Amino acid sequence: MTDLATRPAPPRLRRAAPAVLGYAAVRALGVVVLIVWSAARDKSALTLLSARWDALWYTRVAELGYGYEVRLPNGDVHSNLAFFPLLPWLERAVSAVTPLSHAHAGLAVGTPASLGAAWGIFAVADLLYGRRAGVCAVLLWAVLPVGIVQSMAYTEALFTALAAWSLYGVLTGRWVTAGVLASLAGLTRPVGLAVVAAVWAAAISSYVRERRRGPTTAPSPAGIPVPAPSPPGTSDPAHSFVRNRSPEASGGTSWWPRALGMLLAPLGVAGYVLWVGRRTGQGPLGYLDVQAGWRNGFDGGYAFARFVADKFTSFPSALAGAGLIAGVAAVVWLYVLCVRQSQPLPLLVYAGVVTALALCASSYFGSKPRLLMPAFPLLLPLALTLARVRTPRSAAVLGGVAAVSAAYGAFWLNGSGPP
Repeated sequence: MTDLATRPAPPRLRRAAPAVLGYAAVRALGVVVLIVWSAARDKSALTLLSARWDALWYTRVAELGYGYEVRLPNGDVHSNLAFFPLLPWLERAVSAVTPLSHAHAGLAVGTPASLGAAWGIFAVADLLYGRRAGVCAVLLWAVLPVGIVQSMAYTEALFTALAAWSLYGVLTGRWVTAGVLASLAGLTRPVGLAVVAAVWAAAISSYVRERRRGPTTAPSPAGIPVPAPSPPGTSDPAHSFVRNRSPEASGGTSWWPRALGMLLAPLGVAGYVLWVGRRTGQGPLGYLDVQAGWRNGFDGGYAFARFVADKFTSFPSALAGAGLIAGVAAVVWLYVLCVRQSQPLPLLVYAGVVTALALCASSYFGSKPRLLMPAFPLLLPLALTLARVRTPRSAAVLGGVAAVSAAYGAFWLNGSGPP
C-alpha cells in the first residue's frame, strides 16, 4: 500500500554510496597526480589548489571585505565586487573556528561541497532514471577535463551542490527548500539566475497544468515525464513516483509553498546585485559596470565567435579553432539530446541558461569549460548510455577518461592555463 500524500525521500547516503565513493576516488586520483606533477616542478600542490587565480580574490574578500580593486595600464578596473559573497563568508567562518588560513578554509569548504554536489547529481539522476544512471552521471561529472576545479578553492562545487539539491527540491515538490537553496546559489555565482529560472519555470508550468486539468486530477511533479524503462537489473523509482504523485505532494492543493519558493529563489542574486549597485552609486545595474571592468558581459556570443574566427588566420591555430567549434557543437548536441530525452522542464531551463551564459558571454574564453561545469543535466544522456553498458566496460571507459583528466588537470594548474 502506498501513501499517496508522501514525497519520495532524498536518497540515503547508503544508496548514493557507490556514486559518492567513486567520485571521491576520481578526485583523489586527480589530487595525487597533481602532487606528483607539482613536486617534479618544485611547486606546491596545496598552493595551486588554494591560492591561484580567482581563489586569491575570494580569499581577499574573506580577509578584508569588499572594496579592493586593481587598475590596469589599459584602463580596466578589476574590482572584487565581481565575486559573490557566499564562499568568502564560509571561508571566514571556518577560519574563525579553526586554525586554518582563509585560503585553506576555502579547501575545507570546497571538499564537502563537492561531495554534496556528487550526492545531489546522483539524487536527480536516480530519481529520473535509476541508481545505475545516477552513478554514471556523477562519475562523468567527476572526470570532466577541467574536473580539477572541483578540488580547488573555487565556487563551482559549492554552486553545483546548491543547484542540484534545489532542482531535486523542485522535482519532488519541496518548493520552499528549492527556493532557499536557489537563493543561496544566487549568493555564490551570477549564474545563480539559472537556478532561479528553473524554480520559476517549474512553478509556473505546474500551476498552468493544474488549471487545465482541474482540481481533481493529480499533476505530474514539476513537469517530470514518465521515463523510459531502466536498464535490466536496475531500479527506477521515478515510475512509481510519477504514478503515485498527488496534488498534496506537489503543492496542488496548497499554493503558498510554491509561491514562497518563487519569492525566495531570486533573493540571493538580486540582493547582492542591488547591494553592489548601491555601494558603487551606479544604481540597480551597477554590477554590470563592475563586470565591464573585467571585460565581462553578455554579447550573444559575438566576442567568442570572433575569438574562434581569429584562430583560422594561421595553420597551427586553425586546429585549435576547429577543436573549439567541435566542442561547442558537442555541447549543443548534448542539449538537443536532453530535449529529445524529455528531461523535466526545470532541468532543461537550468542547463539552457547555464550553457547560454557560458557560451554567449564575453568573458575570458579559456574559462568557458569551467563555466559549463555546473550544467550537469547535459551529462544525463551519456549517463543513460553508460548505464546500459556492462559494468566492466563502463568502468574501463570511465577509468581511462579519469586518468586523462587527472593528467590534464595537473598540467593545467602547473602551467599558465585558464582560470
